[in-house]
Amino acid sequence: MNPADLPGEVAVVVPAAGSGSRLGGHRKQFRELGGRPVIVQTLLVFERHPEVHHIVVAAPEDAVKPLQQEFRRVGITKLERVVAGGSTRQESVFRALAALPPLVDVVLVHDAVRPFVRVSQVSDVIGAAREYGAAAPAIPVTDTVRRSGDGFFGDTVDRSGLQRMQTPQGFRRSLLLEAHRLASEGGLDATDDVGLAQHAGAPVRVVDGSSDNVKITNPDDWERATDFWPMWEKVLRLESGARGVVLRGEGGA
Repeated sequence: MNPADLPGEVAVVVPAAGSGSRLGGHRKQFRELGGRPVIVQTLLVFERHPEVHHIVVAAPEDAVKPLQQEFRRVGITKLERVVAGGSTRQESVFRALAALPPLVDVVLVHDAVRPFVRVSQVSDVIGAAREYGAAAPAIPVTDTVRRSGDGFFGDTVDRSGLQRMQTPQGFRRSLLLEAHRLASEGGLDATDDVGLAQHAGAPVRVVDGSSDNVKITNPDDWERATDFWPMWEKVLRLESGARGVVLRGEGGA
């Protein structure tokens, strides 16, 4: 096979420069979950994934060096670099993109505080991004949705076709860079990278998400995450056992 026909490498960009103000107190991405900071638990998912080659984290400026040292210490061998993030999530992702190695073809953008993503979901997003150029996991909205104003409910919103977005969101590198460029020129500040891709005119493939893949945002999320962690460790052991992988912190690793 011609080397030019081989699939390019996969990198994960993790924006983690936020203040975590909605959770209160210590930045949520650095709180301990299962004996490690949440962001470490999140990165370990991609460290164990056989299709992921590089990880770049965008962190608060004062945490860049300590985090880089900590990630190396706990065995994140795929860490490419920790960069200083920007004032917005979008700016942090853009700065992280600039640190990617040249052979990267597919970029995943993943929330630092989504540690409950399955390896199979990551694989699905990578495959769909390679095939369609852009893909993201989501789950259908099942609750009744209504508008509100002045303390009272208004119209009921038709929920058919509505999706709750998750990460990782995957893109061909060239597409994502162009989407960020167009957003910057047009002054667009989107809540996620799918919004940027759509603004650039790129269709984004829907990948099945999971109700487990929650984003830890507020105190209720944190309570549910800590309650769920023992069950999640069993999931990790099953997934790792199926792939012959030793979880770090076990078996002398």
